[in-house]
Amino acid sequence: MIIESFSAEDTFAFGKKIGETAQPGQVCTLIGDLGAGKTVLTQGVAAGLGILEPVSSPTFTILQVYEEGRMPFYHFDVYRIGDVEEMEEIGYEDCFYGNGLCLIEWANLIREILPDHYWEITIEKDPGRGFDYRKITMTEKGR
Repeated sequence: MIIESFSAEDTFAFGKKIGETAQPGQVCTLIGDLGAGKTVLTQGVAAGLGILEPVSSPTFTILQVYEEGRMPFYHFDVYRIGDVEEMEEIGYEDCFYGNGLCLIEWANLIREILPDHYWEITIEKDPGRGFDYRKITMTEKGR
């Protein structure tokens, strides 16, 4: 599935649809350059799950857990992970294989521990199409 976003509102709305249709145990990876809109999409996902508290990227904490929505939301930002073993220290398996929705920013850095089945979301900028343009691709992955 490919979505064209022409504004932060479009990106948020797509994320909200993901949150509204998410199933317990679903894992989504989120890949995109700095400033691509990963946090905006994540905020939309949270809204779709019914989470009202502010959502920001957990860059320094690696994991933020939100439990007020219709299911737990596990939001990872693994940009600063030095080694996959750090993921074991924070108990990633409980989230990846739990009863909530797991969203992992910069998941390409921990590809070797991703579950056998997940959704990969890639956000790409294209300055030729405008400052706010984003191409969002969502692909089902399975091994």
